[in-house]
Parts: sequence; structure tokens; C-alpha cells
Amino acid sequence: MDGAQRTRVSVLGCVALFVGAVNAFSPADSEFTFLLPAASKECFYQSAVRNGSVEIEYQVIAGAGMDVDFSIVSPQGIYLVSEFRRSDGVHMVEPTEAGDYQICFDNSFSRFSEKMVFFEVIMDSPANDAGADDEWAGLGEPENLLEYKLDDIKESMETVHRRLERSRQMQTVLRAFEARDRNLLEDNLWRVSFWSCVNLLVLLSVALTQVYTVRRLFDDRRRVCS
Repeated sequence: MDGAQRTRVSVLGCVALFVGAVNAFSPADSEFTFLLPAASKECFYQSAVRNGSVEIEYQVIAGAGMDVDFSIVSPQGIYLVSEFRRSDGVHMVEPTEAGDYQICFDNSFSRFSEKMVFFEVIMDSPANDAGADDEWAGLGEPENLLEYKLDDIKESMETVHRRLERSRQMQTVLRAFEARDRNLLEDNLWRVSFWSCVNLLVLLSVALTQVYTVRRLFDDRRRVCS
């Protein structure tokens, strides 16, 4: 094989390596923010495969009390997780069954206040790992690919992917915390402003009442003297 052919093979190998890595590392998680009305319950469904894992994290970022009831129901109808009046939580289901899992948020205990809830679902399927191994195995078949060490490249890219994915998850969680803190601060600001105005009105009313009372006392004394 001459130099041009070796260069062409190396370029094609790098392109295939990049495409295989993108397919192997495509994210399988999702995130969602929704408004949970008062005295209501909302359920979401997440499909899972057998012997995989599902990680679910949720936070209440707005609403009076900042709490909801949370539950996870298996495809067989078994309650795996049940929490009451919680503001946040993280739960892992492993291994999973084949079917649809229910992720439910219940605000029925609150008759007047709606809640804003953020949650994230992270999926890990053994089929994805097997497909990734097949991609790498197929890339390892060509020989003399400029002495690339596919195992080292695979390990490095998997490490980078895990760290990037973890960084993205942490940023998402931090954004949810920031939104919850901002809503809490805005709610407290409204309360402080309201009660400050009430106190100011009370002080003005008391001051005017005192002035009126003192003037009435002097008016009565003048009438008695006259």
C-alpha cells in the first residue's frame, strides 16, 4: 500500500471512528419543567429495557411550601418509591424491567397553590453499551491504521464523555437550584414589601390619630375657659 492509500485509509478510519463515537455516546436522558396545578396529580411515562437503569432527579422550584408528593411505579404496577411533602430527591431504579415506568407528582394536598417542578431522567441501557462495543470492534478490523491504539482512544473518549455528561447534569441541577432560589427571593420580596406598606399605613394612622386627639384636648380646654 503506497502513501496516498495509507493516508486515505487513515482519514476514512478517523471519520468512522468519530461517527461511531457520536453514535455510541448519544444521550439517552431528558429533562422537563412543568406547572403542577393545585389539587391535581400529573404522571409521566418513561420506557425502559430489561436490565438497564433509570436515574430520576426532581426539584420543586416555585410555589407555596415548595413541596410535592412523588412516586415511581413499575410496569407491573408496584410502587418502587413513595415520598410525601418533599422539595427534591434523587432515585435510581436498577435493574429495570421492560415496559413503561410511571413518574408521578401529586399536589392534591394543596388546595390553592400551584407548583413548578423540574425533573430529569437519565437512562442507561445495556443495548447501547453492546452497540458501542460492536462499533469499536468494527473499527479495529483494518490493519496498519497508522498504529492508532483504538483501545486507548476508546477509553479516553469514554472518560471525556462521562465527564462532559456529568458536567451537563450538574449545570442543569444548578440552574434548577438557581431558579428555585430566585423564585423564593421574589416571593419573600413581595411579602416584605407588602407588610412594610401595611406597617407604614398603621404608623401614619396612629400619628394622625394622636394629632387629632391632642388637638381635641386643647379645643375642649378652650371651651371650658371661655
